Amino acid sequence: MGLYFNTGIEKFNSALCSKIYIDKTRFLEYTNSVINTENRYLCISRPRRFGKSITAAMLSAYYGKNYDASALFANRMIAKSAGYRTYLNRYDVIEVDMNVFRHRINPQTGWTITACEAVSLFQKEVIAEIWEAYPDCFDRLEVDLPNVLAKVHAQTGTKFVIILDEWDTIFREDATDEAAQSLYLKLLRGLFKNAIAKEFLALGYLTGILPIKKYGTQSALNNFDEFTMINPEPLEEYVGFTQEEVEGLCREYQMDFQEVKKWYDGYQLGKQLHIYNPKSVVDAMRRHKITNYWTRTETYESLRKYISMNYDGLQEEIIEMLGGGRCRANPDKFQNDMVTFTSKDDVYALLIHLGYLSYDYDRREVFIPNEEVRSEFRNAVEGNEWTTVIEAIEASENLLRATWRQEEERVAEAIEKVHRENISVIKYNDENSLSCVITLAYYSAMEEYTRIRELPTGEGFADVVFIPRQKSRRPAMVIELKYDQTAESAIDQIKKKKYTSVLSDYRGELLLVGIAYDKKTKKHTCRIEKIQE
Repeated sequence: MGLYFNTGIEKFNSALCSKIYIDKTRFLEYTNSVINTENRYLCISRPRRFGKSITAAMLSAYYGKNYDASALFANRMIAKSAGYRTYLNRYDVIEVDMNVFRHRINPQTGWTITACEAVSLFQKEVIAEIWEAYPDCFDRLEVDLPNVLAKVHAQTGTKFVIILDEWDTIFREDATDEAAQSLYLKLLRGLFKNAIAKEFLALGYLTGILPIKKYGTQSALNNFDEFTMINPEPLEEYVGFTQEEVEGLCREYQMDFQEVKKWYDGYQLGKQLHIYNPKSVVDAMRRHKITNYWTRTETYESLRKYISMNYDGLQEEIIEMLGGGRCRANPDKFQNDMVTFTSKDDVYALLIHLGYLSYDYDRREVFIPNEEVRSEFRNAVEGNEWTTVIEAIEASENLLRATWRQEEERVAEAIEKVHRENISVIKYNDENSLSCVITLAYYSAMEEYTRIRELPTGEGFADVVFIPRQKSRRPAMVIELKYDQTAESAIDQIKKKKYTSVLSDYRGELLLVGIAYDKKTKKHTCRIEKIQE
């Protein structure tokens, strides 16, 4: 067993031995269905810490020769598949994490090697390991990896499974190095696209953060099936943890599922399948604490860099999403690199792939997926360019306290201030626009409440409902909004349509909050009533 060639079972076994492991081995059913077919070229892109390397280790352990992995998979879901043993440990596997080569240190200079050197070193070290297994098939000094694989196949008939983890490293970290990218693409075409590759390749598997880079309207490797955060079907359940899987973990570790959902859910893939951030869920269970785990693995400066590109009012839309809103987006023109940006849609597309935004394909809208990511956006917007929204967020804490104290005039003044300072961002045209402002104004309520917009009540939809978290002692709040009507009519509607009925399981104080905006006077009014449930 080598470092890159038929690497063995240890990496996957390490995952299986972890305290928390969610069985995703049925993914192998799909790869088995396409191996040795015209669809054997797969590119799976997803955000960092979403299980890419574990999946690569699983593929290597399952397909690799010269060891027996049956004990690892015998009690897993894939063992129930009809073709399970057909492909088990039947192929030579090359498994490479491109980060390993890109960040290699040159011992003579003490500096990280260049991207071009990394591509050459990758071929050199993999070839050396293959020569140990097939010394009679090619010259040991051979430097062209595709040619080596072709010679081994021609003389022995063996086929290869090639797995490139973090395959897009050079495109992300050497975004302006066209020479390195050209050299790397030439290698990738030799491994996966030319006529000879079709002979020696049983399965090609690329995994990274970015989809395959486009040149004009064409992909450089257009024979690959791509599964992304925008188009993941039919593999969406393998992107992260499903809701069913997270509910099971919450029962096992006695964690509040609703809180976990609020913090780590939000990635809506396929037919509204809810996908959770696996890194954060695992850490929350292990530490028995809900907080920001995933975004701590990378500085918020990278997020700030992209949202500071104020294409077509992008910053204003970020403010709207901070307030719980959604924005239209067209990610189709994105060139799948880190430097080619021509519109806010390109920025949104990149943020979707990085996991900072979720994408509703049917509605063509982007939004901030959960509280963990929302906290990262808040860190990123702190600065002179974002003074207005930061002041509004800080003022929301005072607004929340005024609401609890039923200080109606102060609440109305606070809402009016948010409106005035964000008038260029959110214009009042209807109650939906007013709802976005209310959500932004009550931003700090996220610490104490679960917020639900347009909650079905049986007799209509409550505009905004704040349900206290499990350990909170604050009152629940039902907020009804009126545009060019009165705050009193908002309270009357809450009562008449029995909006409080949706809180039948809640016991404690409940605030009915009516907020109205008068288009002529540009004034807000507020009425608050307290009842006991």
